[in-house]
Amino acid sequence: MNNTSGRLEARFCGVGGQGIVLGSTILAEAAIFYEGKYASQSPTYGSQVRGGPTKVDLIVDTQEILYPKATHLNFFLAIAQSSFKKYFCDIADDCTILIDENLVIDLPEDILVGTHRKLYKIPVMEMAKQEFNNNILANMICLGVTQEVTQVVSTENLLKSIQKSVPAKHYDKNVAAVQMGIELARSRKQQELVV
Repeated sequence: MNNTSGRLEARFCGVGGQGIVLGSTILAEAAIFYEGKYASQSPTYGSQVRGGPTKVDLIVDTQEILYPKATHLNFFLAIAQSSFKKYFCDIADDCTILIDENLVIDLPEDILVGTHRKLYKIPVMEMAKQEFNNNILANMICLGVTQEVTQVVSTENLLKSIQKSVPAKHYDKNVAAVQMGIELARSRKQQELVV
């Protein structure tokens, strides 16, 4: 991912109850409290409390953020088809796209054509269920992938933010899920280098 300006414009989308907003909040707080950066979040919820399309735009920058809306996304995450379809716009030429390959299967044919985009297809929901017997930890797997491919915050500072944000009894599982996401992203990057 080309993030030489120090600015990240990211969109996380799914459905209500998948932990999308929490994951974005943890990343924003890591940037603000532990990296000394600026961050802005703009969540959008569907009319349903659970199950409706949900997205949150996150901007992280080393400079003060004057306009809080993401307009040139260089990271896009979708773990629900309906949300992908609704919110897949404002995508930069160098955007890194992460989707749950079992839940987001209808992609534009030209999603990568003529661009410098990267596409990560990872079955995060299935992996969370198999490894942790808990679908909600898919958001932490996604958070680990996000950290590794964007490097917007350090792993150490991300873990500090998680410790502040989740109950102590759930901390170890959340950290394990984040570490899984980091390793998944690293293995995908290695495969790209080999090809």
